Amino acid sequence: MIERYSREEMAKNWTMQAKYQAWLDVEIAVVKAWNKLGLIPDDDAQKIVENAGFSVERIDEIEAVTRHDLIAFTTSVSETLGDESRWFHYGMTSSDTVDSAVALQMTASLKIIIEDTKMMMESIKKRAFEHKMTLMVGRSHGIHGEPITFGLVLAVWYDEMARHLLNLEQTMEVISVGQISGAMGNFAHAPLELEEYAMEELGLKSAPASNQVIQRDRYARLATTLGLLASSIEKFAVQVRHWQRTEVYECEEYFAKGQKGSSAMPHKRNPILTENITGLARMIRAYITPAMENVALWHERDISHSSTERFWLPDAFITCDFMMHRMNNVIANLTVMPENMMKNLNLTGGLVFSQRVLLELPKAGVSREDAYKIVQRNAMKVWEEIQQGKSTTNDEGESLYLQYLLADDELRESLSEEQIRECFNFDYYTKNVDKIFNRVFK
Repeated sequence: MIERYSREEMAKNWTMQAKYQAWLDVEIAVVKAWNKLGLIPDDDAQKIVENAGFSVERIDEIEAVTRHDLIAFTTSVSETLGDESRWFHYGMTSSDTVDSAVALQMTASLKIIIEDTKMMMESIKKRAFEHKMTLMVGRSHGIHGEPITFGLVLAVWYDEMARHLLNLEQTMEVISVGQISGAMGNFAHAPLELEEYAMEELGLKSAPASNQVIQRDRYARLATTLGLLASSIEKFAVQVRHWQRTEVYECEEYFAKGQKGSSAMPHKRNPILTENITGLARMIRAYITPAMENVALWHERDISHSSTERFWLPDAFITCDFMMHRMNNVIANLTVMPENMMKNLNLTGGLVFSQRVLLELPKAGVSREDAYKIVQRNAMKVWEEIQQGKSTTNDEGESLYLQYLLADDELRESLSEEQIRECFNFDYYTKNVDKIFNRVFK
């Protein structure tokens, strides 16, 4: 857990204090369940519920001798009780406590991630409607394609986040599971009702069947869910990084007063937030592999999973939460430059309209093969002009591509000047934006 990339709301779920408190919550729930079943007398149960406590420092002292953290914990708690301590951890195995407690930590943390997701979706939606009709060039392979709007880009992001929200909610169902099934999961020392009562108290579901541990495919589902979410957020960050490049400069991370971009070059305004997000996403994805490998434990269990989960569970949640808030800040405060978007859209002298011209020719009876040749040969002339650094517009502001098309005798046999000029109308490319928005932002 790197403090630099931690937010207190999430990090507090994964402190040693929080860990042992979750253990105690599980143990208290089991005491209440045994009391309900008639094993633990009311007086003893009340004393345990009211007085059971622990000290992290004392647990560390005991563990230095026992080399078993759960025993160190139960010993520390027993020191805060009297004779009633004989009922503490009765009929349970370590994983009953630990795995049920981790489920409490995971569900509390995943609730935060779900709220983070909703937060990001709201920020994306707000900016999408703000720039619903802000024209920009669409790119494939990094090369200019056709006109789109910045709002459409953000609509794609929103739709992607909506899928993540559903995935997160489904994953919550998968991980909100605990067990009090005993050493081999056979309920030999405790009835199924004990587990059911305890899980109801904790707000968890009972695993339908378990051995000595909650099965780690559940944890792996969580790891992949967070990894997928991180990958999408990185995708958004990479796009911002591209837009901020000097040669593009269509969007920029907010640059605060007094902020410095370089120790050597005072003019620099670097996309440091989104670059950081790319790095954090790599770390979150890295946790998927150990989570997957933890699924295959020996027989009813071993503890090869334990050490990895001490790393990846807190780090994945804390890092993901931090990354999402950082990306939300980027989106909410992103400096958008419509004028530069339009400048770039016109950079290739009208080449972005080539498909529109191509699709008009078959309507006039020209084969697709011949139409493609006509449209492409004029486009190549424009590329040659661009390579030589020549202007892509004439003195009247007409695009170079339009000029070449109007001068092409073979093309003019099929399309009139008015038809050709109409192909260079931006409205053609935005006519369905409202319908797309209606599908995305239901």
